[in-house]
Amino acid sequence: MAKHLRIIGLVQGVGYRASFERQARALQLSGWVRNRADGSVEAMVNGSPDALEKIIAWSRRGPAVAKVREVRVSDADDVAVPDGDFEVRSTV
Repeated sequence: MAKHLRIIGLVQGVGYRASFERQARALQLSGWVRNRADGSVEAMVNGSPDALEKIIAWSRRGPAVAKVREVRVSDADDVAVPDGDFEVRSTV
């Protein structure tokens, strides 16, 4: 099972991506996270339904200095996320 997340708010320059990566690895999720040029953060995550619920709940809070306004979640194709690893990607 895979999900696509778009996190909107004060989420760049606050360690959001690194914190997201740590959370995703702790939950044994595969996928990636990256900044977007519009100031949002985008992530693709693949894993168990329980782990996905946990990362979505975490993404609504983020690290202490983040100010998350909105998290858009949609289903994603399992093949869109590489299995077994999680990475921070370059901004697009």
